[in-house]
Amino acid sequence: MSGDPHAVETHSLTRKFGDFVAVDRVDFYIPSGEIFGLLGPNGAGKTTTIRMLCGLLMPTGGSATVLGYDVARQPEEIKRRIGYMSQKFSLYGDLTPGENLTFYAAIYAVPRAQRAARVTELIDMAGLGDHRKTPARNLSGAWRQRLALACAIVHQPPMLFLDEPTAGVDPVSRREFWDLIYRMAGQGISVLATTHYMDEAEYCNTIGMMYAGELIALASPDTLRERLPGSLAQVDCDQPGRAERVLAGMPGVLETSVHGAQLHVSLAAPELQDQVAAALAQAGIAVRRVEGIQPSLEDVFLYMVQQRQASAAGTPGD
Repeated sequence: MSGDPHAVETHSLTRKFGDFVAVDRVDFYIPSGEIFGLLGPNGAGKTTTIRMLCGLLMPTGGSATVLGYDVARQPEEIKRRIGYMSQKFSLYGDLTPGENLTFYAAIYAVPRAQRAARVTELIDMAGLGDHRKTPARNLSGAWRQRLALACAIVHQPPMLFLDEPTAGVDPVSRREFWDLIYRMAGQGISVLATTHYMDEAEYCNTIGMMYAGELIALASPDTLRERLPGSLAQVDCDQPGRAERVLAGMPGVLETSVHGAQLHVSLAAPELQDQVAAALAQAGIAVRRVEGIQPSLEDVFLYMVQQRQASAAGTPGD
């Protein structure tokens, strides 16, 4: 089993709940020691995919292996060899971080003689030294996430599954959490993380973008950005929603999407920026600035979704 070059491999992996297809023929693989991100909105099929790979949910079609073991035929072998951090806080609130870690070390059959040293090592790794005697229920969300991660790797698994690991955590704590993930990947641990935070996907070697149960894109972050056609412009104006409607159908405008108070416009050529500004001004929209920008993964994801919807509707994409 250890000779398998891929930590995870799926082939047309499918899960149905009655007539509802939650995961639809998903194909990807994760090389050993890499960080793979499943990116998509809630309901895209990310959690169902990760639960199948962890041996917690049986596929209804296709196949998958984790560390060389078949998810349908050998789920118990997989469970013993992976770390899994679910969306829900799964620790014991009455226990301190050290007590939680000691409990999970026993559950995962860490040799008794090694447990104390392993618990101390993980407390230090997670930066929980000042909270060692604090009941888990009294920890902040960020510290609970760190503790949950430490518990997931107490048995030193070669494969780690993280399901929305930083949901509800502030941006600084999210960055610090991902620094921990990076360090583990540097030690050879393979990681699959699901997230709906587009910025977190930048930490991954490879990203699989999921939408409505399908894998609509699969590549590195840089490669995905290169797939966005034309050039991207950011429009700073006083009515971005109305501006989007004005630009719809304008020659040379490929896609538009509102990002907060800004409007992102995909153009066939960068010189069309002046025409965009002129069209909006003629419509009575005050334009403060139109400038070319590098596409974000959110831009790419929205474009991929629009292409899929156009294909499903039977209309040609750009």
